[in-house]
Amino acid sequence: MLIDDNFFMSLAIDEAWKYQGLTYPNPAVGCVAVGANKEILAIEAHKCAGMPHAEVLALRSAYFKLTNDAKILDLVDSSEIHNYLLLNNNNCFKNISLYSTLEPCSHIGKTPSCASLISSLGIKEVFIGVADANVIASAGASIMLKSGVDVKYTSLQKRAQDLILPFKRFNKDQFIFFKWAQRLNATTDCGTISSQSSRVKVHAMRDVCDLLIIGGNTVREDRPTLDSRLVQGKAPDVLILSKSTNFDKNIPLFGVPSREVYVEDNLSRIKNYKNIMIEGSFAMFELTKDIVDYHLCFLAPTMGGKNGFEEAKTSFEILYTNQEDKDIILWMKREI
Repeated sequence: MLIDDNFFMSLAIDEAWKYQGLTYPNPAVGCVAVGANKEILAIEAHKCAGMPHAEVLALRSAYFKLTNDAKILDLVDSSEIHNYLLLNNNNCFKNISLYSTLEPCSHIGKTPSCASLISSLGIKEVFIGVADANVIASAGASIMLKSGVDVKYTSLQKRAQDLILPFKRFNKDQFIFFKWAQRLNATTDCGTISSQSSRVKVHAMRDVCDLLIIGGNTVREDRPTLDSRLVQGKAPDVLILSKSTNFDKNIPLFGVPSREVYVEDNLSRIKNYKNIMIEGSFAMFELTKDIVDYHLCFLAPTMGGKNGFEEAKTSFEILYTNQEDKDIILWMKREI
């Protein structure tokens, strides 16, 4: 198999997609570190806001593989990893190439500048998927170029742009994604569908989303909680889209503390939120499809149920697919 720069960038993009929906308000970013003989030293991704960026994690893993110095693996704080690498690298990175889906950041915020770290370590070349449009963090490429790093862009900019679109959207106004779980025969009713690991991922997404939208009939029939208990996270505000305001207030979602629950017959509420998840089935899909940026499906390898998407007529562009535990996870964009 011919291994080229796009191959390594593709690995970085796929790794970042695993954490899409989990990094808000930060972007999902992946990074691959490659040795002098084109051996893969690390494949990493930014996992959540406040944790080390993808480049820092990749450099940490690569450093361990190159030096066998396990002390660095005990470090989880970005600043500590930065400092350890600067003090102990012994020029081990001189023939290393990095493949980052997003231009390494230039600013110092909750974490130090990745571009400055890369420049200080004497890394040979950095391949970038897409330039950073965020004014605060951009100019990383300039910093690296001034330090003698060979900065290049791969031809996978379309895939890198698809990956970064949620970050661009919630920085501009809001990012809206529609999530559902279905069986192989397209049904979405009659009990739990997705695996435990899929449900944990959804709870982690709820933990970082601002608003969760759900239909009134679903609330009445399923009596959900719609919290993030599986990850001990916060519960997002909830917008119940319903023409009727008549609900049993003993339904668990009404009793979750530190959240607002709105019952409204329109979507004007979304203007107050940045990161919005919609949960539902076919009726909610049809109602909201024109405002949704991405669709996220958890496809379970089972059959059963009675109703769901069996009558839907829509085409999607698949942006990312992966099997985690039993389910197939699909991030998609509706083709218009």
